[in-house]
Amino acid sequence: MRRYVAPAAFLLAATVVVLLIRSGLHSGTTATTTTRLVPTATQKTVSSTTARTTKTTKKKTPASAARFWTVRAGDTFGVISTETGVPVATIEQLNPNVSSTSLFIGEKVRIR
Repeated sequence: MRRYVAPAAFLLAATVVVLLIRSGLHSGTTATTTTRLVPTATQKTVSSTTARTTKTTKKKTPASAARFWTVRAGDTFGVISTETGVPVATIEQLNPNVSSTSLFIGEKVRIR
């Protein structure tokens, strides 16, 4: 009976540590888990003036400009899909080398 006490105490301590760590991750340590959408193209306005006419040329950002999601703790393609409104199938197509189950915190995932 005594030889089982030490392993049981170790397992109990390990379980408590895991539960404390997981609750800390889910409690909202927002300083390190911020989400930012990173635009890859910006809208520029170019103006030119001549003696005869004044014309303004605008370059618009294409509607299909790439957008990215910065992965937070607990994110999967399903969570990202829910937050952004982009279907999971689209996220998978845009990120063929990324597995939904092995995302890393801080990793950038293309969503558009």
